[in-house]
Amino acid sequence: MLITKVSAQRRPGRYNIFLDGKYAFSASEKTVAEFVLLKGKELDDAQVEKIHQFDADAKASDLAAHFLSYEPRTVFEVLQYLKKHEISDEAANSAVSQLNELGYLDDQQYVKLFIKNDLRVGSDGPKSLLRKLTQKGVDPEISQVELGEVDDEDWIEIGRRVVKSMMHQVGKISKREIERKMRSKLLTHGFDGGISSEVISSLDLADNEDMQMEALKKQGIKAYKRFRRFDDSGRKLKIKKYLFSHGFSSGEIDAFLNGEVIDLSELAEY
Repeated sequence: MLITKVSAQRRPGRYNIFLDGKYAFSASEKTVAEFVLLKGKELDDAQVEKIHQFDADAKASDLAAHFLSYEPRTVFEVLQYLKKHEISDEAANSAVSQLNELGYLDDQQYVKLFIKNDLRVGSDGPKSLLRKLTQKGVDPEISQVELGEVDDEDWIEIGRRVVKSMMHQVGKISKREIERKMRSKLLTHGFDGGISSEVISSLDLADNEDMQMEALKKQGIKAYKRFRRFDDSGRKLKIKKYLFSHGFSSGEIDAFLNGEVIDLSELAEY
């Protein structure tokens, strides 16, 4: 077969190849250069097949490299991207293998970077990171090994970052309720119970009687306003249940109801 014409497509970098006066296939500029596809060159079926394979591999490699140029990716993400662009499994695997050999695609290095970024500015605990990495197609064993290399102090620092915004509630709600809310938030961010306890302990929320009494006063007034329509005994019972559910001890609740925190006659002003 004889190449009788080589014409540029509208799409930059692609060319139409005509054999014996008829359109045969398209090829990238890289493929044209590799096989010197010029008018007058003779090709046999084996050469055409080789050209097709090279062009498919080159297209897959170019697409994958372009995809990686924006940010690091996992092997799975690259394969999914190539599949979306209708690249054959053979060409996709070839591209991934090539990029892996060149050091541009490495799931273990990806995990290291992912964890490093979380330690710097993120808010995910180990369980959350493991879940996210697994969703990205990383072998859980690789992730678990790298997560195991992180010191507890680093996880505590991330945990403190997660609950920092809750510190303003000190003096507004009970210490016990703050801790409960913090623990719940930490668990949703992928921290286990042990690390969550260490995070909370590191915040030095040790009993501060003045702040606790201030919180008791605020919550007691709120409860009174909510249940003021009840008679005295009914109102006291409702307030007692409300304060208990918000983390105050029986002694603290009795102190409020006995007027030791605020004169109960003043409550009507609120």
